Amino acid sequence: MRTVFILGLIVCTSLAVVAADMPNMKEGLWQMTVSTGGMGMPSDAMANMPADQRAMVEQMMKQKGISMNGNTVSVKSCVTKDKISKGAAFADSRKSDSNCTHSMVKSSASHMEMTFHCDSKDGTTDGKTSVDVLGMDNVKGTTHMTIVSGGNTKTMDSTFTSKYLGADCGDIK
Repeated sequence: MRTVFILGLIVCTSLAVVAADMPNMKEGLWQMTVSTGGMGMPSDAMANMPADQRAMVEQMMKQKGISMNGNTVSVKSCVTKDKISKGAAFADSRKSDSNCTHSMVKSSASHMEMTFHCDSKDGTTDGKTSVDVLGMDNVKGTTHMTIVSGGNTKTMDSTFTSKYLGADCGDIK
């Protein structure tokens, strides 16, 4: 389940940042694509899972609008005015085993930088995310994380893009 936590942290940290200073975002269905690199990638752990456990995780991800291909993850999210006003347009509403704090370093209408620190039962994660706003329906960015768990330190780098798909969210909440 550490894989699910890391995967969720990668996606949700990147997505939550995007919403931090974008009151003019379009409402509706958005898709974010996150590509990761570094040691101990989620796809490595998924490949090593027993088939039944991997199928369960993949089904859970599918129900949340998440798909994974190697070290690339795509997430669909329904963005509403309420979520935008709370700075949580793309944040995952599920509870996790982490406690994260975020600090805005720079913020303008076209660029944001944020640092974060997360404590979990497995260790800590520290990182920085940069976001470039390309328009009301398109953003891109990068995240660098250092994860310390069980006395081991791993780094992960990711790039992400998010694009507006349309006004109808369908079954995605």
